[in-house]
Amino acid sequence: MDLPLRDSLALEGDLIQLQGSGHKSHIFVLHSGETLQTHRGVIKHDDIIGQPWGAHLQSHMGAPFYLFQPGLSDLINETKRTTQIMYPKEIGFILITMGIGPGRRVIECGTGSGGLTTALAYMVGETGHVYTYERKEEVQKLAITNLEKLGLAGRVDFKVGNAADGFAEQNADALFLDLPNPYDYMLQVKAALKGGGYLGMILPTVNQVSKTLEALKTHHFAFVQVCEILMRYYKTDWDRLRPTDRMLAHTGYLLFARSVNELDPEILGESEETEA
Repeated sequence: MDLPLRDSLALEGDLIQLQGSGHKSHIFVLHSGETLQTHRGVIKHDDIIGQPWGAHLQSHMGAPFYLFQPGLSDLINETKRTTQIMYPKEIGFILITMGIGPGRRVIECGTGSGGLTTALAYMVGETGHVYTYERKEEVQKLAITNLEKLGLAGRVDFKVGNAADGFAEQNADALFLDLPNPYDYMLQVKAALKGGGYLGMILPTVNQVSKTLEALKTHHFAFVQVCEILMRYYKTDWDRLRPTDRMLAHTGYLLFARSVNELDPEILGESEETEA
């Protein structure tokens, strides 16, 4: 099954998205002979196979759906979860800031339901690999199921373990921690990252951020950045364009740093703000 765009028609084995009214969507793999059952009616897979992307379809009850190839944001938003997952607004920034792309070797600690894991596996492509650690095996089982449904599990090594025991991998290009106390594991992170490798973290409170900043300096991480990402949508009525009543505000502080051999006092302050 290929996730990238490849044809103008939906084919057997393709991962598709049926978008209904009210932003409700269904993401699944097309298999001849199977059906999708929704509260707005049944749609046969055979009636979808061979349809062009963007086609307008109807269930047996006449409910409307549009046929799309799902984007990465769609895959993450549809992730089944038992734990809180990161929003796409954070994940997109994480991927770009940490240089996640084809061929990269990435370690994640704190798999959870696999939202970020999905994005990492999607981005590293067939030539890269993701190693994700979760201390609770029952939690990680759901993440494995989620990625198997998307055809991405083959790009990931799922491991039961915690940061205190260290990571089996070395010379990783990037490492992301979704833990409440990342400041306790800087030695383990340092041993797993290659020189100049990216470290990323997400934390909910400034107290945790302060402790982590001290630990980053102690263990020789440079070009440290701290930020939060706020997102506001707008209503799409061109006669009354205005913000929606709610916005995606604070969901966590993002921290980024680069692993170096030693810190130069002259450049320590440059991480605080980059001039335009």
